[in-house]
Amino acid sequence: MDGFQGMDDRGHVLVTGAGKGIGLAVSRRLAEAGYGVVGVARNEPEDGFPGTFLRCDLSDVEDTARMLAEAARGRTVTRVVNNAGIALPQPLEELELAALGQVVDLNLRASVQITQALVPGMRAAGFGRIVNVTSRATYGARDRTSYAAAKSALVGCTRAWALELAPDGITSNAVSPGPTATELFRRARPVGSEGERAALASIPLGRLGTPEDVAAAVAFLLSEDAGFITGHVLDVDGGSSLGGR
Repeated sequence: MDGFQGMDDRGHVLVTGAGKGIGLAVSRRLAEAGYGVVGVARNEPEDGFPGTFLRCDLSDVEDTARMLAEAARGRTVTRVVNNAGIALPQPLEELELAALGQVVDLNLRASVQITQALVPGMRAAGFGRIVNVTSRATYGARDRTSYAAAKSALVGCTRAWALELAPDGITSNAVSPGPTATELFRRARPVGSEGERAALASIPLGRLGTPEDVAAAVAFLLSEDAGFITGHVLDVDGGSSLGGR
């Protein structure tokens, strides 16, 4: 945690999808470490948010632009966690192109729009951290053509940004969670369900991830200690992306 202390003079961190799950866990961890956190989501957590909360519909380009202007008012944002996303599972033969567009828009376009707006401030500060939250689905997942495509594209962005922004002291990395016990996961795979059993069977460590597991990885990549790491995708999945099983 030492690498996180006293960092507010280097700017704030903006976290999307911060209203619940991984985004909220990331926000809480960063706030506890002394960061100024700006959280973005449609709905604020019922028990409050550990920082500044901005309501925004990230599927709306204009509302996203409005949020970015508000986020920049009176503060410098030198770190961003692009976490917001949507899956909409459909098998290939039933895939609706409108759903494909919706998934790509929220997972990819919103991340590009947000990062593009924040990079000038990072360049001016001579420092920046970009962390994109992707998914184990980039290795392939049934009924996830749209989601796998969008998250794979975000991995490509992560590496392109790493090369482009390195001369300005800005790193760009990704965290790729495996099955994680979020509210969304539990809605589709209740405790004791066949879906939960299938997910657990795919994880060598034998348990689901927690939002806090992912938050720990994100927090490290945002820190000064990670200053020589860029263009990397860190799998936080209990070994479930490994072959050889």
